[in-house]
Amino acid sequence: MEETDLKENTEKALLISVDTGDFDAEASVLELEQLAESAGAQVVSTMVQKRPSPSVSSFVGEGRLKEICEFCDNNDVDLIIADSELTPVQVKNIEDSSGVRTIDRTTLILDIFAKRARSAEGKIQVELAQLKYSLPRLAGMGKSLSRLGGGIGTRGPGESKLETDRRHVRRRIEYLKESLDKIEKRRRAMHKRREKNRVSAVAIVGYTNAGKSTLMNRLTNAGVLEEDKLFATLDPTARRLALPDGRRVMLVDTVGLVRRLPHKLVEAFRSTLDEALWADVILNVCDASSDECAEHVKVTNELLSSLGCDGKPVINVLNKCDLVPELLDFPVIGKTVRISAATGFGIDELLNAIADSLPKTRRRAKILIPYTDGNILNGLRENGIVEKEEYTDEGIFVVAEADASYLDKIEKFICESPTGDY
Repeated sequence: MEETDLKENTEKALLISVDTGDFDAEASVLELEQLAESAGAQVVSTMVQKRPSPSVSSFVGEGRLKEICEFCDNNDVDLIIADSELTPVQVKNIEDSSGVRTIDRTTLILDIFAKRARSAEGKIQVELAQLKYSLPRLAGMGKSLSRLGGGIGTRGPGESKLETDRRHVRRRIEYLKESLDKIEKRRRAMHKRREKNRVSAVAIVGYTNAGKSTLMNRLTNAGVLEEDKLFATLDPTARRLALPDGRRVMLVDTVGLVRRLPHKLVEAFRSTLDEALWADVILNVCDASSDECAEHVKVTNELLSSLGCDGKPVINVLNKCDLVPELLDFPVIGKTVRISAATGFGIDELLNAIADSLPKTRRRAKILIPYTDGNILNGLRENGIVEKEEYTDEGIFVVAEADASYLDKIEKFICESPTGDY
């Protein structure tokens, strides 16, 4: 498809918001604009109205609704997007007045998720969230459903079709829940195997578009899609990462976060977000070049707390520092590392910080390996660092620092406890 065709098919969207003072409406609308553009819409304008609370019937006030209708008529608007969760009544009244299809913030995010999901688990999670969100809203669809029914061979119009649709949605929800439960059981079994094999895990979390995928690719050559869009990648990715001290850990990417992430989405993607709960170390990646950097870190930390991650080692990773070199002159607070995943700046410091934060599961030992058991030397290289290697009449004398679990397996070859200098 040519670029001109794409432009012709792009929906022109008007963003509307009610500023009640409960949150930063201006920042939220800017984020909504990014979300809309990420979904493929062209944002033509935004309208924000200050009110004590949204109108129960039409979200915005009567006067502002007239302005919205006039603007839509004069600018060929195809879509109205509200920066809040709308009730079926509010959607119906806005659409009836303006003649323009209307959606809310949650619907928009779900639409983006549906486009970006690639794995079976991701698709199930998205569909489940969409159905749970739409089920209570079917009540407001009686008239539209009646237009679809009627005639020979149909179930009849109106409420009978509505109840049929409700039953279908409920059955589908139960089926998806069962499918997701099976996937979660496999995921839990995988985590238990990791624990049994003493494989440490590091989870990358953070705001969407903070550069998590770029960091994943920088550290592991994972080949994850990198795009300057919100929720460019949705499905989790896991890759092996080698640390400076020789340890190998599992690095796991997770779905990005946004401000005011609807609870239904957190619930739907709980199994994916739980990667942080299973991790030994969490990397909270944020865009250091964003004016909202501090707010993004706060949003992520609040979600981590809600998942039960309190007490886990967290490294705040200030990414995109190449765009704000002045930041390098300021002292950091707590366990924070400045990096640029795009250029590689600070990556060595980050790897050292990860190694320092992991549980101390390694120890040093002197080992005498018989020549008939040379495969042990390969095992030491895979599970640690070989500091000294000497071929003697009795066998291969090695000084190594390795995972305690592996040293336990070859305990009979350890010839001296790891004390003193070698």
